[in-house]
Amino acid sequence: MKDFFLSRAGKQFLSLVALGTALWGLGYELSFHESLFRFVNVFKPYGADKLVLAIAVGGAMSFIYSILRIYDLRKEMELRTTAQARADWAATHDHLTKLPNRYAFERATLPLRRAPGEDEERTVTVFSVDLDGFKKVNDLVGHKGGDALLIEVARRLCSLGKADCVFRFGGDEFLIAAIGLPESHQGRFAQMLIQAVTRPIHIDGFAVEVGASVGFATWREGRERLDEAAHRADLAMYEAKSGGPNRHCAFETAMQDKVTERASLEAKLRLAIQEKAICTHYQPLINLRTGAICGFEALARWTDSQGVFIPPPVFIAIAEETGLITELFENLLAQACGDALAWPEDIILSFNVSPVQMEDRLLASRILRILDATKLPARRLEIEITENALIQDPVDAARILDELTQAGVQVALDDFGTGYSSLSQLARYRFDKIKIDKSFISTYQNDERQDKIVRAMLGLGRSLNIKTTAEGIEEHGQLSHLLLLGCDIGQGYIFGKAMPAEQALDFINDRREVLTASA
Repeated sequence: MKDFFLSRAGKQFLSLVALGTALWGLGYELSFHESLFRFVNVFKPYGADKLVLAIAVGGAMSFIYSILRIYDLRKEMELRTTAQARADWAATHDHLTKLPNRYAFERATLPLRRAPGEDEERTVTVFSVDLDGFKKVNDLVGHKGGDALLIEVARRLCSLGKADCVFRFGGDEFLIAAIGLPESHQGRFAQMLIQAVTRPIHIDGFAVEVGASVGFATWREGRERLDEAAHRADLAMYEAKSGGPNRHCAFETAMQDKVTERASLEAKLRLAIQEKAICTHYQPLINLRTGAICGFEALARWTDSQGVFIPPPVFIAIAEETGLITELFENLLAQACGDALAWPEDIILSFNVSPVQMEDRLLASRILRILDATKLPARRLEIEITENALIQDPVDAARILDELTQAGVQVALDDFGTGYSSLSQLARYRFDKIKIDKSFISTYQNDERQDKIVRAMLGLGRSLNIKTTAEGIEEHGQLSHLLLLGCDIGQGYIFGKAMPAEQALDFINDRREVLTASA
């Protein structure tokens, strides 16, 4: 009822009651009732008494009608208030786990209950939890099974002591606010969160497991917004995730500096790609049987406007994460194909394709379009693909490789032996070359097991009639041993480092002069 009197209709009702009471009091003071009585007596023969009675009855009926309408309006307001509360709950809670969501967190007021004599300021620790391997669970038990896992994870998080407020931020990300948790116990509580999440969960007869990465940061009431502490906890969580599964990490200022630096580098990378400031260098591939150069591997190189060299793994990773890899790939491939036209026709161009690009169904058409535009024959291009790039979607990967092979492009399996189920990749796809990863070449002479693995790889290549390339040859002893083992192609600093296009032309001429003189 209180809500009604606070509404516009309620205020109007009270105003009318007050006005009516005032008019009644004024009429009483002015003896208006006596005048009315005399009026009725004088005009009684004309029906004045009946008129006054009709007015009185009508007024009474109007009053009763108003009361009924006020009652109906109050009921309507109660229903509207209930509906608004339900809509607000739906907007601020996750429909699956019934936990508060990100929107609820943004306007959250944590229940900072203080005991008598307790300090005015109370510490809140914000934990950001991200599940590891959740996609594999979806693949195993389906989306309904994945939903069941999320519900169970939410229940476990809520059941932990000190988990005063638990939020689901969407997907497989949760946020926990622990009130009054001593800093000395924060790491222990993060480990408890990991243990709670990683215990096996039984779904439809399967015992499934997921990992968890946890980051945490401290928030003190009155000094900052709660979402700022959540942001720091997220940074710590990503730092923990980068170190491997089931790790926890406390926020440190260096993490924010790292993010700021990365954002700056991303902006520079976007500009560098637009201006085509990233160029290709070329590392020679040598035929170990003849000593002749048989190709160059194109490698991306970037020196920013301040003259700082940016390592390829750094900017390529950013390009993959931000979706810039396609434009970068097309720029570099077009540049490399143009440079390769100046080489003798028996020298091929080897070019790497990242695992992220294999998710692009238009990859083959992009490559063939660049070959057509630059007029480089398809047979002179060799695409290097890692084993990891083939496992995301084997069907699409097979289609892309088939299109390239049918067009005449050669395909090499890069970093052989370091990915997933190498033999199954050789059985499923057709490759023109396999490249033995440099990690095997650098250690096999001093490790008998590694030596046997290298021998097995080379034997496998011969039996399948696939050429083998050894990467990372840096010593003459390595080269001599690989020659004895029958390796086809060598690559490494012993032959030459990656060089600009003009130096690559000089390298080709010098190499041929040396071979001609020695003949």
